[in-house]
Amino acid sequence: MKTAQLGGIALLGAAFIGLALSTYTVKEWEQALILEFGEAKGVQNAWGKEADAGLKFKLPYQKVVPLERRNLEVDLEKVELVASDQERLVVDAFIRYRIVDGVSFYQALQTERGAQLQLQSIMDSTLRDVLGRVDRPEIIAGRRAELMSEIQQVSNNVVKDKNFGIEIIDVRIKRADLPPANTDQVLNRMVTERKQIAELIRSEGREEALEITSTAEKTATIIRAEAQQQAEVIRGEGDKERNNIYAAAYTKDPEFFAFYRSMEAYKNGLGAGTTYVLSPDSDFLSYLDNQQGPSRR
Repeated sequence: MKTAQLGGIALLGAAFIGLALSTYTVKEWEQALILEFGEAKGVQNAWGKEADAGLKFKLPYQKVVPLERRNLEVDLEKVELVASDQERLVVDAFIRYRIVDGVSFYQALQTERGAQLQLQSIMDSTLRDVLGRVDRPEIIAGRRAELMSEIQQVSNNVVKDKNFGIEIIDVRIKRADLPPANTDQVLNRMVTERKQIAELIRSEGREEALEITSTAEKTATIIRAEAQQQAEVIRGEGDKERNNIYAAAYTKDPEFFAFYRSMEAYKNGLGAGTTYVLSPDSDFLSYLDNQQGPSRR
């Protein structure tokens, strides 16, 4: 009886072990590569096909290698290159790729680390080839999007020819800087150029300021001359009008006019502390002792 029970337990254990060796679970973000004695036989939940994650069955002697179904990113090592204008640049870039053929990927690259090494080599060559045909300003800002698209296309052609089973979906340059050895030289040259431009601007400003000042002084001189001329004309017209009024007053009452002019002369000439030495019969003093004035003679 005990022997039968032990045999049943052993049989049950063997069945459990066989079941464990024959089942596996594929997660939604994974692809499952099936190996049979080291040879790739197929992929479950492969990229590009309808998702089929979950519990799967296999032969006990088959091995399951999980591969990413999601996009993968490789942060490339910095690449030093020479642009077409002979300017040296250090380019820091990264790429994103995905595994589109798990069997080819495993046969060519084995692991993500193997893919990273191969992609680094491909991108080193592609970056130097594509970016080496354009000037530095175009790499930094001018045509960056266009250049990235070309690099992606070229590198995709390479991985397709090598049958790596991957697709590069994005290439981006994070930074494109001058090598440290050239930075000080370039900065000094930029400072010198900016100083020359600043001095040119200041020189043009001084010249323009002199021109503005000269024009303003000339305009002011003309305005003052015209104002002086107008003032003289107005003053002459005023004197003329005054003389006309005096003449009219004299004609109407010569005696009163003589009296008025004498009073004006006294007011202007006989101020406080003024001393005059005149003859008693001087016409200037005629209205002081006789209101008839000159008529006394």
